[in-house]
Amino acid sequence: MQEKDTYLKNIKESKQKWKESIVEKSKQRLGTQDDPIMYTPADLEDFDFAKDVGFPGEFPFTAGRVAIPLVPLMWGKGKINGAGKMIKGAFGYSGCGTAKDLRDFYMDKGAHLAARGPNIAFDLPTQCGLDSDHPQSEGEVGKVGLAIDSLKDFETLYEVFTGPKEIDKIASNWTINGTTNIVLAMYAALAEKRGIPVSSLRGTPQNDILKEFVARGTQVFPVKPSMRMTRDTITYCTEHMPKMNTISISGFHMKEAGATRIQAIAFTMANGLAYLQSGVDAGLDIDKFIGKTTFLSFGGGMKVLKELASRRAARKVWAILMRDKMGVKNPKFWIYKESGGALAGYWTSTKQRPLNNWFRVGIGAAFSALIGDPPVLQPPFDEPLGLGHSKEAQQLGADASRILVEECELCEVQDVFAGSYYIESLTKQYVKEIFEQLDAIDELGGPIKAVESGWMKSEIAKSAAEYEKKMATGEEIRVGINKYTEEDEIEIIPKLTPMYASIDREAAEKKQLANLKKLKEERDNTKVKASLEKIENAAADEKANLIPFFIDAVKEYTTMGEICGTLKNVFGSAL
Repeated sequence: MQEKDTYLKNIKESKQKWKESIVEKSKQRLGTQDDPIMYTPADLEDFDFAKDVGFPGEFPFTAGRVAIPLVPLMWGKGKINGAGKMIKGAFGYSGCGTAKDLRDFYMDKGAHLAARGPNIAFDLPTQCGLDSDHPQSEGEVGKVGLAIDSLKDFETLYEVFTGPKEIDKIASNWTINGTTNIVLAMYAALAEKRGIPVSSLRGTPQNDILKEFVARGTQVFPVKPSMRMTRDTITYCTEHMPKMNTISISGFHMKEAGATRIQAIAFTMANGLAYLQSGVDAGLDIDKFIGKTTFLSFGGGMKVLKELASRRAARKVWAILMRDKMGVKNPKFWIYKESGGALAGYWTSTKQRPLNNWFRVGIGAAFSALIGDPPVLQPPFDEPLGLGHSKEAQQLGADASRILVEECELCEVQDVFAGSYYIESLTKQYVKEIFEQLDAIDELGGPIKAVESGWMKSEIAKSAAEYEKKMATGEEIRVGINKYTEEDEIEIIPKLTPMYASIDREAAEKKQLANLKKLKEERDNTKVKASLEKIENAAADEKANLIPFFIDAVKEYTTMGEICGTLKNVFGSAL
């Protein structure tokens, strides 16, 4: 111990001499007052590799969630084609117009759906629990996502998923939150109509309702009944749909709204703890259902060294929370399941000089690989230019990922920065700061109180305002936005082929309204009324799981707006 103290003391003294001699002379010669940033072992006095980092795939998972890098294995090193082929044309998150519009779009993409299902974006009325004929829906139907009013729309959409792509052979993903359980009920009803056991269905609803109150705003009901709906998802799926993920906890929306990297991680984890606790409070063994909770992302930014350090810290913090706070027994569930990538974030993309975005996300993807995450270039460079991504942007993104894996071989080594004096120091600092934020939330009464009181939203708003001030003063730089904007700088916008060229979004609303009108005329409205009465009665019983009632209702073609309207009679409205 004395030998180590002497070693660290010598380093500190040597660094001080270096600053007083070499650095000071350089500063005088260059006319600057800025000191260079240099980290040494003295900045990691208490560093313990086994305790603080460990090995990939073992606690505390700082160095990686898995022991063996998966990307080289999945992509097939030495093969002409591997899984890297899947990222081109695997349009992922998609949707707009009517169910028929998107069905036809998927038919055109049939080859790319062979091994995967849809990842559906819904329009704002659907996300907010409003039917397309609701006055507040006017002008928004099918615009930024798919319009879904009833099971009839689901039946139309999923006509493309039959045979070898039947719904028990694919996984469906739905970016929906406040109305998750109604969408889930439609999927279950569709399966039953096709004679498919609901127990065989796979997929992931986003279902992260707390972040809607904090960052997005598509909440339908107040916080507590919204959390009841999440509890219902967890308990119902655990019993009846064991292959279905129940939630995709999403931090990147908070980052996009202006949260700092520490806030985005801490707030996301706090919300995650609330969801897990709702399952425990319902009487479930956490080890029985935690495996079906996932994370989407914590967001990102262009300060990539700090971003990767924060991701390493997040791995450690979540593992500690699961083991020590939630009492999860199985070590494989101490890991948060996240697809990774998007280390640069989406908010960093700019409409001005959009090709720069390709470089931004490429840098993020490269550093993502260096901490053991997939180097996926998300988003494509044309993210700010309109709905969907062009074929050209998708091709460039896919090729860049392939180059990072196949040519640069960045995924061959796990956690390249392990042991770096700077990164380890920063990781340790971020672990401390994340726990401090979590403690602050606990002092407020927990995450639900922090959301209900508006505290989380207010904290993010303060951070967003602070960032805007820095942009205005030039303390924060965005190339082409607040610097390098002179007349001699040029815009480079290549030819782009729109993703949704085949869909007439302007005509979608008229078609959807006609479809909905016909549905309401032809269905048995007596049965619809009866199903809504049952939902209202069940909603009044806090212990009742509403999903079975939703399934019965959607089979009668009761609409999403009618179900949500009935629930508001009991729950109240968040809007």
